[in-house]
Amino acid sequence: MSDLLRALAAFAVLTAGGGWALGFLVPLEAGITSAYLAGLLAFLWLAGGGRAMLDWVDGAHTEHAAADWTRFVRFTLDHKVIGVQYLAVSMVVLVVAGLMALIMRAELAAPGLQFLSHDRYNSVMTMHGIGMIVVALTAIVGGLGNYVVPLTIGARDMAFPRLNALSFWILPPAVLLLLAALANGSMDTGWRAYPPLAVRGDWGKLLFLLAFITAGFSSIFGGVNTLTTVWTMRAKGMTLRRMPIFAWSMLAAGIIMVMATSVVAASLIMTVSDRALGTAFFDAAGGGTALLYQHLFWFYSHPAVYIMILPAFGVILEILPVFSRKPLFGYGLAAGSFLGIVVLSFLVWAHHIFTSGMWDFLKIPFMILTELISIPTGVVFLCALGTMWAGKLRLRAPMLWTLGFLVHFLVGGLTGIFLADVPTDIHLHNTLFVTAHFHFTIVGGTIFAFFAGFYYWFPKISGRMLGEGLAKAHFWLFALGFNAVFLPLFYVGARGVPRHTADYPPEFAVPQLVASVGAFAAAFGVLAFFVNIWRSARSGPAAAADPWQAKTLEWTVSSPPPPENFAREPEVSETPYSYGEA
Repeated sequence: MSDLLRALAAFAVLTAGGGWALGFLVPLEAGITSAYLAGLLAFLWLAGGGRAMLDWVDGAHTEHAAADWTRFVRFTLDHKVIGVQYLAVSMVVLVVAGLMALIMRAELAAPGLQFLSHDRYNSVMTMHGIGMIVVALTAIVGGLGNYVVPLTIGARDMAFPRLNALSFWILPPAVLLLLAALANGSMDTGWRAYPPLAVRGDWGKLLFLLAFITAGFSSIFGGVNTLTTVWTMRAKGMTLRRMPIFAWSMLAAGIIMVMATSVVAASLIMTVSDRALGTAFFDAAGGGTALLYQHLFWFYSHPAVYIMILPAFGVILEILPVFSRKPLFGYGLAAGSFLGIVVLSFLVWAHHIFTSGMWDFLKIPFMILTELISIPTGVVFLCALGTMWAGKLRLRAPMLWTLGFLVHFLVGGLTGIFLADVPTDIHLHNTLFVTAHFHFTIVGGTIFAFFAGFYYWFPKISGRMLGEGLAKAHFWLFALGFNAVFLPLFYVGARGVPRHTADYPPEFAVPQLVASVGAFAAAFGVLAFFVNIWRSARSGPAAAADPWQAKTLEWTVSSPPPPENFAREPEVSETPYSYGEA
């Protein structure tokens, strides 16, 4: 704990003090950028990365953290501890971003400005947006993925344990930087950080960009590790056709993480360069163009939707056979569809910028390609339905959240068709219809799947069972509240009410009030979730090694697993979904 506190203190002093001092020698934002890099390196070194590096140089083995709670605030190479650390940071960001959502909904509960100015509303909206994106990108991929993937494939750890630790430990400074950004300027850009807004104004925007870049590198490191682990460290006998479907989904997401995230990192570095070094990548007066940023940003950010959604698909397809007591329907089709989604995800980015002034001729092929991606997505959806068909469904908490995923993601997918087609997209662009569609896709998809996976694997992680009563209260409060928020926004947005504004015409007061009430109902659901975790971690019933009667490898070891996962390397001789077979 003391190492972490020293690291945080060094980071704060070097970033703030160093930026101020360098501001006397170089332009202020160049000084802040340099000081942040120095502060980040100091944080990593003092948090334990320095000791791990010296161990590596000396050829020594870095020990796993001690088996008490302090291991979760230390630098460790154990993938299971790192997975819990990701989950903890994701939960903190979820709470902060959720509070931002409640502040916005309180402001929008009635027409007119209540307690936020337009600029302050945009700042809160920006922080809510980027916070929830961080949760969607890290909760399943970083948290559940880190903990579960090596166990499901029979590996003792990730392929690159030090890189794995690095990918996590650069996130806490990024989160602190986001909070500092909110306190140091008007974050009026939205989470997309479009120039020219991102290049002008308060230096809090620079902190936001630096945090975004740091999170991007965390994603790249995680993608490299995931790809290598799944491809090279499977247990003996685990062919690709015997690999758990969650591992397949993480493999597909890892491809996107490596290939696409580097593009957005480059575009954000270019934006920082325009601010701090006086370049003109996106400045028309200097020969640049802001449209270039939009192309680079969405070339990443549409595939990034599938960094969130592909692991979510993997989670629900992992859960459905267990709670339907049937083999996974269309296993090969689902795995192939994941790879098809990866390919097509790189070819559809421009449907986000149909109204940007891009060449009209390109709108038609991008519209067609966007609609084509619904084919492999639909195949995965049908595999889920086929698995449930005529099954013996057990409606425990993981299954409830899985069913919630299917219902809400279906709404998100169907409403996405309107935004893929040029004529309707032009009408609906930048309205609350887009907000509702996006939340049904990401929250109704990724967050519902995360809760499903959390309830499913919590016994393995903690050795305790979560309470079913609180779990069901969480589900129903959150699901009903979520629908109360976003179903009215489809109606409001279809009538042209823009998003990203703190005010709206009085005739939409009733649906906006319903949405605000729904947001607080969903918040009570999340509160039930945290109460459940607290109670169960302290005094919940002990979990058996395999409480769900599942067949994947993680359920063959104790709950929680031993430090090295497996006493000896497991050997696989059948598929992991042979439920109901003789």
